[in-house]
Amino acid sequence: MADRIGFGVDVHAFAEGRRFILGGVDIPHSRGLAGHSDADVLAHAVADAILSAARLGDIGRLFPDTDPSFKDADSLVLLAKAVEEVRKAGFAVVDVDCTVACQAPKLSPHRDQMRSNLAKALGIPVENVGVKATTTERLGFEGREEGVSAYAVCLLDRRKTA
Repeated sequence: MADRIGFGVDVHAFAEGRRFILGGVDIPHSRGLAGHSDADVLAHAVADAILSAARLGDIGRLFPDTDPSFKDADSLVLLAKAVEEVRKAGFAVVDVDCTVACQAPKLSPHRDQMRSNLAKALGIPVENVGVKATTTERLGFEGREEGVSAYAVCLLDRRKTA
């Protein structure tokens, strides 16, 4: 079986009274993201990308928002668990690239820490994780600062079995 690619997308609305966690980084902002877990939209998109590539569904299948045990869960922990499922299916994560669409706050100061956090959860070198951010030039829900979206692609390698 050949290498596989996967694509993941996630979206969360801004909410008052929550921390803004992105790529495992607590980013200073007046609002956080709404969600059952810590609502880390970036970690969720990456999890969906790797699960998609392994044909294991999506993050909601593994960690449903109807399960109280995932309330306020650390999304990097959930991502590491998704990696375990991908490995059980016979794949290794090779490379991930992500884009976050967010009008504010400025994300570039946090990019290196996000890459490092994601790499650790994925079990791959930091140089194999790309994270970039873009505004939407004030267009759409991101531009109106109603929420944040994240997009991720990944490459999985079929592990050799004896």
